[in-house]
Amino acid sequence: MTDTPLPSRGFAAFLFDMDGTILSSIASAERVWANWARRQGLDVAAFLPTIHGVQSVETIRRLALPRLDPIAEAAAITAAEMEDVDDIDAIAGTAAFLRSLPADRWAIVTSAPRLLAERRLSAAGLPLPPLMIAAEDAARGKPAPDCFLIAADRLSVAPGDCLVFEDAPAGIAAAGAAGAAVVVITATHKDMMATDHASIPSYEAISSSVGDDGLMRIAATL
Repeated sequence: MTDTPLPSRGFAAFLFDMDGTILSSIASAERVWANWARRQGLDVAAFLPTIHGVQSVETIRRLALPRLDPIAEAAAITAAEMEDVDDIDAIAGTAAFLRSLPADRWAIVTSAPRLLAERRLSAAGLPLPPLMIAAEDAARGKPAPDCFLIAADRLSVAPGDCLVFEDAPAGIAAAGAAGAAVVVITATHKDMMATDHASIPSYEAISSSVGDDGLMRIAATL
């Protein structure tokens, strides 16, 4: 955990990114993307760090490769990712932590397409959430705040009353732009991320409770 303390105030809702935040899909995703990058003649080692936390179509658009249709390429990559769900596991403590939350007070907010998100959640042994905002639901993907704003609206809470759990810079920026508080999950980080937000290694490090004011709070357990 970082020196930045966990938020002590209460929140009306918790919003969770998926990949790298409640489950690890790095190995399977990087296998698919590495194969695609080799076909495009890209430097795989330099390219793979750029794929995390953003929509696939935006990753491809940023490359500005000639004669490629980003939408078609992203669809093909998603199809391949749907077939490769080996090595996908829940982040430690995720299932128990989610079960401890009121069902109408949390959501998953992911850059993945909905069908891929559902496939990965199943592979990780995690239940479908009561609310999920996926790639199809937001006109602009992370780091734009749209997805978190939509989730807050669907839960009928103010964005500033939400606590976002994220792992990637694009998602952290999106949450900040939405006005939400952030906790960074570092389970899949190879190196320490520079951040002003509190960070935790897994959900085994925290517990949740609902106060007399009806707001949810987290506290360290380690």
